[in-house]
Amino acid sequence: MNHEVFITCALTGAGDTTGKSDKVPVTPEQIAESGIAAAKAGAAVIHIHVRDPQSGAPARDPELYRQVVDRVRDSGVNVVINLTAGMGGDLVLGSPENPLPLVEEQTDMASAEERLRHVELIRPEICSLDCGTMNFAEGDYVMTMDADLQDDPKEIPNFVAKIEEGFDLVSGWKKDRKDPLGKTLPSKFFNVITRIMTGVKIHDFNCGLKIYRKAVVKTLEIYGGRHRYIPALAGQKKFKVSEIVVNHRPRIHGVTKYGGSRLFHGLFDLISILFLSKYTQSPLYFFGQIGLFTFLSGLGIELYVLYLKYGLGEPFAKHMALLMLGVLIIVVGIQFFSIGLVGEMIANSNQDKESRVKGILKS
Repeated sequence: MNHEVFITCALTGAGDTTGKSDKVPVTPEQIAESGIAAAKAGAAVIHIHVRDPQSGAPARDPELYRQVVDRVRDSGVNVVINLTAGMGGDLVLGSPENPLPLVEEQTDMASAEERLRHVELIRPEICSLDCGTMNFAEGDYVMTMDADLQDDPKEIPNFVAKIEEGFDLVSGWKKDRKDPLGKTLPSKFFNVITRIMTGVKIHDFNCGLKIYRKAVVKTLEIYGGRHRYIPALAGQKKFKVSEIVVNHRPRIHGVTKYGGSRLFHGLFDLISILFLSKYTQSPLYFFGQIGLFTFLSGLGIELYVLYLKYGLGEPFAKHMALLMLGVLIIVVGIQFFSIGLVGEMIANSNQDKESRVKGILKS
């Protein structure tokens, strides 16, 4: 089967890329030239950041963006322009012992209007946020917290102290939760089910306050609704998981996104996580068990029909429906076996690819 592939090229980035390589473009001319070269090489989309031409520091000056985009458009290359809207979202806390006040020279918080001013001016084909905080982390620990101000940043020193006891992930437990009953009851049910099914013994899987060792962040694959199960995913990878009771404050800003659909989505995500963790490398164990049970059930029905025919002398026509049911169940059992075998072939193929990559990296 053929798949269309769209290549995206990110230009210059927003982090300390200039400190890691002197080849990173800095001026509007350099950034535009990089984008044009990427388009000529086959990129369908160029994702544009800008930098201060003098210092090389990340910037969000609309004029710098305009200069870059004008040069790309004037070159005549056929490429989709994607402007970042992520600049102005850096919140840098103080030390773990004293997170407040903030580190002013590194904190750069801007309003939504300011972060989209260049987008309104230039009108690109696409604008997007850069959600790479956990991937770009360079420290030993990564701390996360919700942005609705219900989480208390004063808890950060407690998390640091707990993780330094030897844990890999520490999650918050909103024991005295300041939310309406419509949120707390489903949440308790959800946490009990998750604790039983995954074996990770904590009380609050979905608390936004968490601290991770960098190895955890680099290992876990988070997509869809799997963020609800980060402690469970870490536990499956044999990381040490713990929790501490945290202060939870009433909501005074924003509107909750919680709804009934999250219960169903959460249930489906939990089933997916449990299945993938146990049977990704051995799908025949799962489908084979179902196939064996189904096949033996169908075989039992057929043997019973034969007993009725030859033991009791009853004609097949009298039990035709039961006879056909047995045949159908046997066929379904064989199909489950077949699915498991195909899954084993796919898993083996992926394992071979991983082994080849590891071999190349070691050589």
